[in-house]
Amino acid sequence: MSSIELLQRQINTAQELQAVVKMMKVLAALNIHQYEQAVTSLAEYNHTIEMGLHVVLKAIHERQGAGRTEQGRQIWGLDTPAPCPLPFASCGVIIFGSEQGMCGQFNEQISRYAIAELEKLNISPEHLAIFAVGSRIISHLETAGYAIEQTFPMAGSLTEITSMVQEILLHIAEWRDSKQIVRIFLFYNHLHSNTLCEPYKLQLLPLDRAWLQHIENETWPEVSAVEPRSRTLPTFTMPSDVLVASLLRQYFFILLYRAFGESLAGENASRLASMQVAEKNIAERLTEFTGQFQQQRQTAITDELLEITSAFELSH
Repeated sequence: MSSIELLQRQINTAQELQAVVKMMKVLAALNIHQYEQAVTSLAEYNHTIEMGLHVVLKAIHERQGAGRTEQGRQIWGLDTPAPCPLPFASCGVIIFGSEQGMCGQFNEQISRYAIAELEKLNISPEHLAIFAVGSRIISHLETAGYAIEQTFPMAGSLTEITSMVQEILLHIAEWRDSKQIVRIFLFYNHLHSNTLCEPYKLQLLPLDRAWLQHIENETWPEVSAVEPRSRTLPTFTMPSDVLVASLLRQYFFILLYRAFGESLAGENASRLASMQVAEKNIAERLTEFTGQFQQQRQTAITDELLEITSAFELSH
């Protein structure tokens, strides 16, 4: 194969790669948009759950008094009793990575951040139970000496997130019931801009005492976005502990769903950034190949013209 033919094949390959990269950029941008919309849509649902918690906490406080309310919070898991020192306490960690590649430093970034945060908390690996969401993050954690208790595939679409969240919630309940895990942290990348994401830590359990107090102390017109003029709290007939447990399950569902959505948006942002770099590199290589091809083709044409001229002169 001549050098010109080889260059032509390289140009064709580069053009095909360029088309693929452009398509991946479009898909990544669309995915970012839909995952952002999904996360945004949780706001009203989350507000409704907080309204429900406000009603039930207020009712408990009025019926039982502050002392018994505090005891109820411990029983229901709204707050935990004073735990043993953190280095000796069981802790659950859920780290969100990716299932697919071509997303730059996405997995390295969140794994480094999670490991650094766990070291700050002085939690030794043997006192950790770790769930990894996305297979591509496992090697980074294992290299650092952290054992993975269970791996979940990262959701590939919005329709898969709900079932994944429900499955993880079942395992969290098992953590609390069988392993007495009282602290659970989520680590995931969330979108910072269209092409940048940054790592984030969220404490799932125990719930923030200040947040609970804030919800309980809110006045109903400020809490309610549906009936802003109504100052009468809704009533409920089911047992308070059952209602709180149900509301908290929904609250945890929201937090996990948001973690999935933001992580997937961040993953696609990293992929978009990687594709932009790849597109630039391909364009540069394509320019280089095209220049070489044109030069060699011109050289070949010149050589052919010289041969024709020489042959003509010899014939006369």
